[in-house]
Amino acid sequence: MFPRAPLAIPIFPLAGALLFPRAHLPLHIFEPRYRAMVRDALAGERLIGMVQPRDQNEPPAIFEVGGLGRIAAADELADGRFNIVLEGIGRYRIARELSVETPYRQVEAEPEEVDEAPEPLGIAHRAELEREARRYADALGYAVDWGELNRLDDEMLVNGIAQVAPFDVGSKQALLEAPDMAERCDLLVQFMQFQRMVPGGADGPETLQ
Repeated sequence: MFPRAPLAIPIFPLAGALLFPRAHLPLHIFEPRYRAMVRDALAGERLIGMVQPRDQNEPPAIFEVGGLGRIAAADELADGRFNIVLEGIGRYRIARELSVETPYRQVEAEPEEVDEAPEPLGIAHRAELEREARRYADALGYAVDWGELNRLDDEMLVNGIAQVAPFDVGSKQALLEAPDMAERCDLLVQFMQFQRMVPGGADGPETLQ
């Protein structure tokens, strides 16, 4: 069941970590405050709000829109760390930050319910994304299993690239807040075109899977 507002949720500020509806985000949890967050979430409704920090202060200022996730899998290690997988169930907007005694931050959130599946991309739209993704990967020295990526549906392809591409925080946030998949696809193409023309636009070769 989709959660209704107002909703009090713990938040995990993490730059570059986007969580889209129906997507999965694996996380390694090692800081004590976030270990406590995971334990509390597992004892409750299993909800965690991913959100990007706006700066590097402690605590950081955060963006108003994040991705709401439910813990789909959790493995507690012998030393208390966790490996978890969050399943995206929708975006949320922060109404206010709550005053709490927990070591992690919590907010009052307004969840945004999403449709079961977005409208598919047009053939030309999909082809443009795949073409620019190949140019981008070649320019940045990425190794990509194109056969595997070509088998992904439009939503998995668009959101997968948005998750793993090394864009700056502002670009990532624009992708998260895009009103629909077609606009997110257009933004992706623009960001990839821009970044592959910037010398040193990536830290080094990676493998996209």
